[in-house]
This record gives sequence, structure tokens and C-alpha cells, in this order.
Amino acid sequence: MPLQALPDFCNTSISGDAPESGRRSSSLQISLLVTTFERPQALNLVLLSVARQRRMPDEVIVADDGSGAETASLVASWARKLPIPVHHVWQENTGFRAGRSRNRGIAAASGEYIVLIDGDMVLDEHFIEDHARAQLRGRWVQGMRIYTNAACTEKMLAQERTSVGPFTPGLRRPHLAVRSNWLSRNFSRTNVSMGAMKSCNQGIWRADLVAVNGFNEDIRGWGPEDKECCARLMHAGVQAYQLRFAALATHLYHPTRAPGARTPNDEILDDTIARRSTWCESGLDQHLAEFASGVPASARPPWST
Repeated sequence: MPLQALPDFCNTSISGDAPESGRRSSSLQISLLVTTFERPQALNLVLLSVARQRRMPDEVIVADDGSGAETASLVASWARKLPIPVHHVWQENTGFRAGRSRNRGIAAASGEYIVLIDGDMVLDEHFIEDHARAQLRGRWVQGMRIYTNAACTEKMLAQERTSVGPFTPGLRRPHLAVRSNWLSRNFSRTNVSMGAMKSCNQGIWRADLVAVNGFNEDIRGWGPEDKECCARLMHAGVQAYQLRFAALATHLYHPTRAPGARTPNDEILDDTIARRSTWCESGLDQHLAEFASGVPASARPPWST
């Protein structure tokens, strides 16, 4: 087929052997943790992509950093539509506190394996299936993200498109939109650079997150709370694994929020690396008791329905 005849949104999947994986179990309980803040249109498309999964997660936890009533209404509507539990775990908006929001979501999770994504990551239909195959005791999995430009994002939102392919207009590094078991097996790797560690697409055993006390809540404002958590995981002996050409997720465009210079958060990361820390003092353990018996109604936003 000539290139010009391919549809705008094509999803290339090449058959072959399954990617490297650990002990697989159909009984593996997976919690999908979705972070969000005041972007309900993007979150709606993300949850639509969850509904289209070939292998559903066992629950969805929306970890909300203080969104308003529109997001609460959206999450409630998806909780009625999805055939799995959907929990809205909300915290008051007192500034960017992604680490604390994720920790509360992890504390609420009932699954033994947690897949973390951001609320602007639209999932390929094989996303959860691929993460389930890539899991292995003793490692955490770093997935990739497919970057879109503003025009591509606008089109995806308007048309409720949840899949892209390497020939979709508006992608940066479009080869990342190829899903291939053979390529994944041969090009996934264990040497993950610090720059590639991003919590927008990760699979981590809940027990490993508990062992390092989750995300460091002393890191407030933009980044690098994800890298700092990953550093402690590796210091604790949990191996990193970069999953390529599988668990595809498309990042909806937004202007960068990264600061233009170093911040005190970078100093925390540097200190963690220098001391080879495996624990943070302000972390996940603060929230475990609240969710020990399930997700309480008090975890939902005050205006939820």
C-alpha cells in the first residue's frame, strides 16, 4: 500500500514472539493509576482508551491534585460506565504536589502491580496487556511515550481517537508508534538513563514502592519526583527495564512546564543519588492507614457525585 493511502491514524502491529517477561499469571492484579489536574478533556480521552483495552486493569485510580467539579463529574460518569472499579482519590489544590497525589493513589491501590500514567497519556489497546507481559519480580518497567504536536492532539480530542501509528501526522519520533513483539524483545533494555525515567508510563510492584516509601513529598512543584523515586528503587536492588515497541502511549500536547533553571528539587535528587538512599522520610507511609480498609468516601472531592 502506498504511504499516501494509509489512514491518518493507523496502528502498526507486527506479530512475533512475546517480549521478554517474567512469571506470567492470569491472576495478576493490576491497578492503573492516572494522575490528573484540571484537564478533563484529556482525561476523558485517556479513560476512553482504558475502556478499549483488550486486557482491562483490575481497577482505575484517578489521583487528582486538586481539580474542580468538572473533573469530579467526569470521573463519576466513567465509574458508572467501566466494568471495573474506578476510584477518585483527590487532594486539595495547594500547588503542584504530584508526589503526594501518587502516594495517595498507591496507598489506595488494591493491585499487587501498579501501572502509572499521566492524565494526558492515551493508551494503545494492548497497553495493559503489554505491561502484564513485561512484569518480572525484582524489576520495574519504564515505558515510552509518543509525542504529538498541538494539531495532532486537537484532532485526537475532537475525533476521540485513541490510537496512532508511525504515519500519523504530527508525531515526533514516529517510530515509537510501532508495536512489535519482535522489536520489543530485541530492543528493550536494562540500561535506562536518568533522563528516560518518567512516571507517565511505568509499571512497578506495589511492594517495591512500599519498601522505598514511594514518592518523596518534599519535592513540590515540577519534577523530578519520578526520577528520585526510581533512583531509590534501583539503590534498593530493583532493576530498571526500558520497554520499547510495546505498551504504547500517546502524549497529548501541552506547553512545557519545566523550569528553565535548577531548583531545590534537583538538589534533593542529587542528594539521593550521592547517598544511595533507599528511603525518603516524607512519603507513602503517611497515607497507608487512611486506605487500609479500602478507599473511604472522604478521599473523593467534596463536590463529587
